[in-house]
Amino acid sequence: MTSYDRRDLGLLLLRLGTGGVLAAHGAQKLLGWFGGHGLEGTGQYFESIGYAPGKESAAAAGLAEAGGGTLLALGLATPAAGAAAAGAMAGAAAVHTPNGFFAQGGGYEYAASLGLTAAGLAVAGPGRLSLDHALGHAVNRNWMVPAAFAATGLATALVVGARNRRLRKREQQGEQEALFEETFDE
Repeated sequence: MTSYDRRDLGLLLLRLGTGGVLAAHGAQKLLGWFGGHGLEGTGQYFESIGYAPGKESAAAAGLAEAGGGTLLALGLATPAAGAAAAGAMAGAAAVHTPNGFFAQGGGYEYAASLGLTAAGLAVAGPGRLSLDHALGHAVNRNWMVPAAFAATGLATALVVGARNRRLRKREQQGEQEALFEETFDE
C-alpha cells in the first residue's frame, strides 16, 4: 500500500467516524432517535439556552449535523458538509464555553474536536474513496472551501451573536426583576 493509498484510507476512516457521530447527533435533534428529544424537546432546550426561536434553531442545528455528517461520511460536497458541521459545532461550543475546556466538566472539548475534524476534512478533501472523487469533484472545487467557510462563518457569527445578546438581556432583566421583587418587612 502506498502512502497515497494510506491517506485515502485515513480520510475515509475520519469521514466515516466524524460523519457518523455528527449524523447521529442530528438525528437526536430532528427525529428523537438514539435517546434524543426530537424537535419539540430540543427546541425547548434551545430556547432555554438563548437560541430563538428554539424549534427552528434546533432544526437548523439538526440539519447541519445530520446533513453535514451524512455528506462527510459519503465524501460528497465535502467543503459545504464540513463547513456546515463545523458551524453547528461552533454553536454548541458557545454553549459549553462557560464550563471550561474539558468535557467531563461540561466544557467545549467534544464540540471543538468534532468541529475541527469536520473543518479539517473540508479543507483536506475527501480522498479517492469518496463520492466526490467518483463524480469528478463536481461539488468539491477548491474555490468552494473558502466560500463555504465564509458563508458558514457569517451565519454562525450572526446566530451566536444574537444568542449572546439574548442571554445578556435576560441577565439584565433578571437583575432588574430581582430589585423590584424585593419586599421589606418593617
